[in-house]
Amino acid sequence: MRVYGRFLLLTLAVLASTRCGSQPAPYDLAIVGGRVIDAASGLDAQRTVAVRGGRIAALVEEPVDAAVVIDAAGLVVAPGFLDILAGYPNTDEAAIYKVFDGVTTLVSMHGGPVDVESWYAEREHSGAYVNFGTTVGHTSLREAVGIMDRYAAATAEQIDEMARLARDAIRAGAVGIGFGIMYVPGASREEIFRLFQVAAEEGVPCHLHIRYFGDVSPDANSLAAVEEVLALAAASGASAQVVHIGSMIPRPRSMDVALRMIDGARARGLDVMADIYPYTAASTGLSSAAFDPGWQERYGGIGYGDVELVSNGERLTAASFTRYRAQDTVRVIIHYIPEETVRLALAHPLVMVGSDGVIENGRGHPRGAGTFARVLGRYVREQGALALAQAIEKMTLMPARRLEASVPAMARKGRLSVGADADIIVFDAETVSDQATFDEPARRSAGMRYVFVAGEPVIWDGELREGTKPGSAVRRGS
Repeated sequence: MRVYGRFLLLTLAVLASTRCGSQPAPYDLAIVGGRVIDAASGLDAQRTVAVRGGRIAALVEEPVDAAVVIDAAGLVVAPGFLDILAGYPNTDEAAIYKVFDGVTTLVSMHGGPVDVESWYAEREHSGAYVNFGTTVGHTSLREAVGIMDRYAAATAEQIDEMARLARDAIRAGAVGIGFGIMYVPGASREEIFRLFQVAAEEGVPCHLHIRYFGDVSPDANSLAAVEEVLALAAASGASAQVVHIGSMIPRPRSMDVALRMIDGARARGLDVMADIYPYTAASTGLSSAAFDPGWQERYGGIGYGDVELVSNGERLTAASFTRYRAQDTVRVIIHYIPEETVRLALAHPLVMVGSDGVIENGRGHPRGAGTFARVLGRYVREQGALALAQAIEKMTLMPARRLEASVPAMARKGRLSVGADADIIVFDAETVSDQATFDEPARRSAGMRYVFVAGEPVIWDGELREGTKPGSAVRRGS
C-alpha cells in the first residue's frame, strides 16, 4: 500500500498549478485505488473519488488529474459517519474523539435546547471539527414553561406554551423534537401527543427515550412504552424513532417482540425506526428517575456493584449509592444489557447506529469515543454479525435519510455520489477498532487513515490536523 506523504503532496500541488500554461488541476483531491462502499447506489468496488469545492465531483474507474492524490489501495473509502444521537458540546475534546471514530456529522436527536439560535451561534463562533445539529428537547420545553418537578403534569396552558416554543425552535433551525420521557414521569399522554402534532405539522421527526424500560410491571414495561410510540406516530402522522433501543429493552425476548412491533408498524405505513449503541452498559445521572425505587428489578435484577461512577470507575455500595444520589451531577455507568440483545437489535434492518455519548474532561462512557469503530471491528470483522456494507449503511445512509424530510441538505450526506458533500473517510478494515474501555474511555479509535469534512482533511495519514474546523450547521430547512 502507498500513501503520498505531506512533502510529495505539496510538490504535486505546486506542479499542478504551474503545468499546462498555469492551468490548475481539474480536481482539488482524488482518492484512488480504494474499495469504495456507497449504500445509496449499492457500489462496492474499486473506484476513484474526485473532489472539487467541497463536493464529490466525479466517481470513476480510472485515475484523474488532481492537485492532491491519495493512494487508498487496500483501504475502504466510505461516506463519513453520521452520529444521530450525540450533541456537539462546543468543546474540541469531544469532537476529536468522534473524528477518530470516523464521524463527520453529529446531530443531537435525544434532547436539545429551546433557544436553538444561541446553540447554533455558539458553535459557529468557536468553529467545529464536524458538522452539527440539534433538536428542541421536551425536558427543556417543560423547564421553559416553569415545570421543575419531574413528577408534575403540565397544565393545559403550559402545554399550549410548550407547543408554541417547540414550533418557534423548529422554525429557527431545530431538526426535530427530542424526548426523554422516562426522565419526566409526570409528563402526560396529552403533553407528548401535542408535541407530536407540532412535529407532524412542521415536518420534523420525534426521537424518544421511551417512557419505561424493563419487564417488571405488566403495564409499565418497555413493550408498553413502544406501544405508546407507535400510537403517537399513528395518531399524529409524525415520524418517530426509539433511541438507544438496546438499553431500553434489555431482555432478548422482549427485544424480539419490540422489533416485530416496529416491523408491523412500518408495513402498515408508519414511519418508525430505532437506533442502538454497541455496548452492554448504559449511562445516565444517578439522581434521575432511572434510579427511582425498584430500579434493581427494572434493570433486570442487578445490584449496586453493577453501577460505577463515570468520574473514576468506583463501583457502588448501598451506602455510596445513597450518598451520591443526593448529589445532582453524579453520572454513572450501569452494566445490565446482554450481548445477545445488542446483536439482535444491531442486525435488524430498521435499526441504525448512534452513540448517545461524548467524552468530557477525559471521562465518559466509551461509546463517546469508540461506537462506530467498535461496530466495524467487533461486530463486522470479528463476529461477522454484520456485513461491512450493511454496517456502513447503518452509520451513513440510514441516519441521513432519517433527516432528509426536515433537512434537505442531508440528501447530500451519507453518500458517495456526484454532488454529495465531500464528507469522506478512508480506513483500514483489517485494523479499525475501538480502543476506549470503561476503565480508560478517553482513547481514540484506531484505523482511520483519512477523514474529510467538506473536502478538508481533519485527519491526515492517521494524524489530527489540529485547529482545522470545516464543520457547518445542520439546520431544519437548510
